[in-house]
Amino acid sequence: MKSIYEIQQFLKQYGTFIYVGDRVADLELMEAELKELYQSQLIEPREYSTALLILRQEIQFQREKDQRNR
Repeated sequence: MKSIYEIQQFLKQYGTFIYVGDRVADLELMEAELKELYQSQLIEPREYSTALLILRQEIQFQREKDQRNR
């Protein structure tokens, strides 16, 4: 996985579709879903850590962007 889009497509394979209209909330929900899949041993540790890193970077970027726009 290399992008948020790829993470979304990955989650769709498990029946998870996330869209609440708030970008940061969407990313945080994706993170929670990935954690559940990992704890259930449905995904590999490498997939989990890679996706988590991408999500956390994007969350930080979005929060910084939101702060600049205030």
